[in-house]
Amino acid sequence: MIRLDRLLARSGLYSRSEARRLIRAGRVAVDGEAAASPEAKYPDGCAVSVDGEAVNCAEFRYFMMDKRAGALSATEDAGQGTVLDLLTGWQRALGLFPVGRLDKDTTGLLLLTNDGGFAHRVISPKYGVVKTYLALTASPMGAEDVAAFSEGLVLSDGTRCLPAVLEPLEGCLCRVLVSEGKYHQVKRMLASRGKPCLSLRRTAIGALELDAGLGEGGCRELRQFEKELVFSSS
Repeated sequence: MIRLDRLLARSGLYSRSEARRLIRAGRVAVDGEAAASPEAKYPDGCAVSVDGEAVNCAEFRYFMMDKRAGALSATEDAGQGTVLDLLTGWQRALGLFPVGRLDKDTTGLLLLTNDGGFAHRVISPKYGVVKTYLALTASPMGAEDVAAFSEGLVLSDGTRCLPAVLEPLEGCLCRVLVSEGKYHQVKRMLASRGKPCLSLRRTAIGALELDAGLGEGGCRELRQFEKELVFSSS
């Protein structure tokens, strides 16, 4: 059970003091009944509304972002902008952090959450969540490259990569599917085949595909079925 003012503040839309004022003004309802006391306690999952509009007060929240080039996948940095700078004020109030990292110049699907357990499942290789990338290389990938990826590459510094999928596309484009996230991994894998990566974009995590309507730097909350897609095969 949780105090109503705290529950409403979890939405990111209101501070605790703002929540108390709204409740005392009779503008907040829980499960369809007007709530008069900020101190009243309710269970997680109850339906909260303000002025008749539903408010998401869930403890854990999940978002997808179309990360733009130049934004760091970090919560803070003294000298450079981070993906959190792309969020609106109420989104930043939720305590979100990026799930894993995309290189500074890599674009595309980045998940953000305040749920550490969820983030661990997405990132840890033992759960085998596949990340899909679209890469542009200096020269076309071929059948030998496909075979090398499927066997598991050993990089120049001795790093061993798990078997991965390489799908050559038109021209110098290719699709790469990996289930781990070593430092600059996709770029290093492509470079190890003598095909340096010129641009890289993540298009999917599990069966969850990036919403093409987001636009560069755009961010929106995941629907429940989309959260489940993260741990499904495409």
